[in-house]
Amino acid sequence: MPHFFYADENFPFPIVEFLRNFGHDVLTARDAGNANLKIPDENVLAFATTVERTVLTRNRRDFIKLHGLQPEHAGIIVCTSDSDFENQAIRIHEAVSRQEDLKGKLIRVNRLPMQ
Repeated sequence: MPHFFYADENFPFPIVEFLRNFGHDVLTARDAGNANLKIPDENVLAFATTVERTVLTRNRRDFIKLHGLQPEHAGIIVCTSDSDFENQAIRIHEAVSRQEDLKGKLIRVNRLPMQ
């Protein structure tokens, strides 16, 4: 089942491309005309909620805090920084594939430990 995501302006585009290849609908900040505007995080979350998309972000600290303050949202996925874009996209895809609805959920996708 495809999910509808909104990738904030700092989210890596290669991960967006992998997620799109998995069948997800990903709107980027650039696609939405919101890039390079220094939009506050609460407004990013409000926009994503308005367009019913789950936020994809690496800004973990701020969005975890926003989840607590504004739990009525379309979902938030916070990711650790990981240079293995394909594996990170796979972990995001697997995490959301287990969920029927992402509304109000905070999902954490962490980098795999070094082997």
